[in-house]
Amino acid sequence: MNKNYDIVWSNIAENDLENIVEHIADNSPPNALKIVKRIKQKASSLYTFPERGRIVPELRDQGILQYRELVISPWRVLYRISEKSVLVLSVLDSRRNIEDILLKRLTNSKI
Repeated sequence: MNKNYDIVWSNIAENDLENIVEHIADNSPPNALKIVKRIKQKASSLYTFPERGRIVPELRDQGILQYRELVISPWRVLYRISEKSVLVLSVLDSRRNIEDILLKRLTNSKI
């Protein structure tokens, strides 16, 4: 029997999606909605086999192996798998420096 996972979006990931919509909507509102729908659908498909995403290369190089990503070009959906859920952590533009973005987010987070 296959295990199904709940897909949970973090506030940061939701904010990332909002920023994507706002940025794209400046030029093409209908296209912005299509893109967000595509990202959400692809991320939701992780509920049956979340391991299909690759380990984030920039983190793997640092020995951090618990974070995976699904590439929906040009975006990268970063997530972590827990026992019962997939937590979507960020949606990042792959054309930007991912290491800098992650470092900035980690140093600005309240723990």
